[in-house]
Amino acid sequence: MRRKQHGFTLVEIAIVLVIIGLLLGGILKGQEMINSARARHLADLTSDIPAAYFGFIDRYNRVAGDWNAGAASLALGVAVGSGGNDNGRIDNPIGPGAFTEPNALWEQLAKAGFIEGAYIGGPGVPTNSSNQTPLNAFNNVVLMGRTADYEDPGAAAVRLHLVLGRGVPVDIARETDIKLDDGLPLTGVLRLVIADPGNVFGLPGSTDPGCKSPTDDYNIAGDVQDCNLVFLY
Repeated sequence: MRRKQHGFTLVEIAIVLVIIGLLLGGILKGQEMINSARARHLADLTSDIPAAYFGFIDRYNRVAGDWNAGAASLALGVAVGSGGNDNGRIDNPIGPGAFTEPNALWEQLAKAGFIEGAYIGGPGVPTNSSNQTPLNAFNNVVLMGRTADYEDPGAAAVRLHLVLGRGVPVDIARETDIKLDDGLPLTGVLRLVIADPGNVFGLPGSTDPGCKSPTDDYNIAGDVQDCNLVFLY
């Protein structure tokens, strides 16, 4: 007696291949949508936070974070635990005081109702679990301060800027730059942070050196996953 051979027909194989193709296409499309949403979140930070920052100044005639904690408490009607020296700007000197006013900024903006959150301020180096700063879409701290720790074709000047946070894949960094600016990491209002752990804000305010290519472009081929951008005011 001859045994009957069992196996898949060409039609069945074709159906399986089609299903696999649809699944792969769905996964790739889903990842593309996630990346676009993350780039949009970074772009939103550059509009929402400046609006809150300047709105605070317009309402109280004081700079959030720089405002003395006691005076801010009286004006806002809530207890404010941290503040600055009231000299009209955010100060962040290298050393122990680097985060005092930048962290106080988020506490005062939140308690004035300009941003959501319950930030606690304080002088410590913020982390993604310290509740001192907002977090970006990659769960890393967002900072604001005045430094020259950003890429520049010449000599960078000390300027107020928003640090969008580490953990940004280089392709999303470039996509965000294209959405907001010129698509280049050394020019315009959106730039890469200088890759140096000795920056004013230390490691939270640094970036992976591989984010920039030897030709001063975003190093897409390197597929680096830990870039950090600044939005200059």
